[in-house]
Amino acid sequence: MGTVTTTGAYGPWGIVAGGSDGVGVAFAHGMAARGINVVLVARRVPVLESAAAEIRARHGVEVRTVALDLGAPDALAELAGATAELEIGLFVYNAGADVRSVAFLDRDLDTHLSLVQRNCAAVLEAAHRFGAPMVARGRGGLVLVTSGAAWAGGATLATYGATKAFDLILAESLWAEWRGSGVDVLGLVLGRTDTPSHRRLLDAEGTASAGGQVYEGLADPTDIAEEALAHLADGPTWIHGSENPTGGSPFGALNRRDSVLAMSRGAAGSS
Repeated sequence: MGTVTTTGAYGPWGIVAGGSDGVGVAFAHGMAARGINVVLVARRVPVLESAAAEIRARHGVEVRTVALDLGAPDALAELAGATAELEIGLFVYNAGADVRSVAFLDRDLDTHLSLVQRNCAAVLEAAHRFGAPMVARGRGGLVLVTSGAAWAGGATLATYGATKAFDLILAESLWAEWRGSGVDVLGLVLGRTDTPSHRRLLDAEGTASAGGQVYEGLADPTDIAEEALAHLADGPTWIHGSENPTGGSPFGALNRRDSVLAMSRGAAGSS
């Protein structure tokens, strides 16, 4: 099982959507360490350029940056245009975190729709625009980063969980379609992870460790990226931190109602 990510296996260039910090930049470092040139995509230009400079200095690969809001309807068309001359062999879609869990009606409709655009429509468009050339070439890799919120519905997780379930099913379906084509597809399921956005959430809610100590119980982004890159060929699904990472829902034999109630308790306990 598993594969070593190389330019021979996937191609000379990779894209990380949501690649300026956290899990995204960890993927970019992992790809660059394996000799893959990287395109970093994110909204915040200073953070994006800082990440790019560090990757160039550490790994000696080419790094390009594309400043985009992936929630904009034309974002993926713009990204495709900006990278048209590159052979993109590996695409990691990592954008779409929800930094605050709130009741469905306590968030305005435009915010919900923006999350659906970023986590569903843009992901689908990325898979279609960048996956088609991979399938035609007979090599490539696609990683869709999803969440444990995809396993069942839960209070305060309505739109976020629904979008992440979309990503999970999309990844598994594309794996089933492309598994004989030379293109690896992985739906990467994450739990609570030590990212800047998650730390900001914990700090805002007063639940972080006092005095800037280690944020206990949060997965390390580098560990996540390295594990995913090592197991890109072991799709359709990889559950980071699970004793059975290729297994099913952690809710196991629970019926749907009890799973939803358990997810709701978990959301309440983490907020």
